[in-house]
Amino acid sequence: MATCPECDAEIEVDEFDVDKGDQLSCPECGSNLEVVGLTPIELDIALDDDEDDDDDDVDEKEDAEDEDDDEDEKEDEDLEE
Repeated sequence: MATCPECDAEIEVDEFDVDKGDQLSCPECGSNLEVVGLTPIELDIALDDDEDDDDDDVDEKEDAEDEDDDEDEKEDEDLEE
């Protein structure tokens, strides 16, 4: 048995059926929850997938900018020779 951190509803979770990081939703309030502890079962509000995607977009943009900088440096070195 676990407790929803949003509405304090008791949620029946079989500790043998879940792993840390698994996500589920509260049957009472519908919040997306993540298993953060196993003995005893602890739940926390899960991050929205949209928030994770936004972080990934920022990382991809930074990686692309780094690659552009590397190419610019190589071109500068070639011109100096």
